[in-house]
Amino acid sequence: MEFGPESAEVLQQILRWRRDVRHFRTDPVPEDVLERLRRSMDFAPSVGNARPWRVIRVRDASLRLAVRDEFERCNQRAADQYDDATAAEYRRLKLAGLDAAPVHLAIFTVTDPTEGRGLGRQTMPATLRQSTAMAILALWLAARAENLGLGMVSILDPARIERLFDAPEAWEFSAYLCLGWPEFTDDTPLLHRVGWQEDQPTEWQER
Repeated sequence: MEFGPESAEVLQQILRWRRDVRHFRTDPVPEDVLERLRRSMDFAPSVGNARPWRVIRVRDASLRLAVRDEFERCNQRAADQYDDATAAEYRRLKLAGLDAAPVHLAIFTVTDPTEGRGLGRQTMPATLRQSTAMAILALWLAARAENLGLGMVSILDPARIERLFDAPEAWEFSAYLCLGWPEFTDDTPLLHRVGWQEDQPTEWQER
């Protein structure tokens, strides 16, 4: 199958509008849409076809609350590491996704998968984590194509999350994702809008 210029333009639009969403409506996401998103991860590239990602859909209210408490603990510790002015600016970056997003996903990477039989990762085991990252990106782009938003909660202690989910020893916590309908969409990243950090263009060096 060949794709025309219009397909490339649509992909560029999806990439531009794939933004970390922090404010969600509470409306549920239909199960058939979630099934399409689940299948999108099946097409993600992975080293040796190891497919090391494992996904937990977090439905239990007490478990969600425990994640929320862990976020609050880590968020306070993070703020304490800045000077007063930066800490105040940091605290203005509100993360409401944990409260409102209808779908929560905990993503783990299996560090010794039997799938793939070690192909391609014996010298670069980090490619397992990279494979999980590509699966998350596939999910993220597919969500945006469905007009959904996705936000990644990075202010969490991986070891505590692994214990919270009673993860097997070989499961390494990779990401906690909030998924749902965004309250609003904007192709300008939040950190740009609030003046925290501007993008630097990607440069390709030559050697």
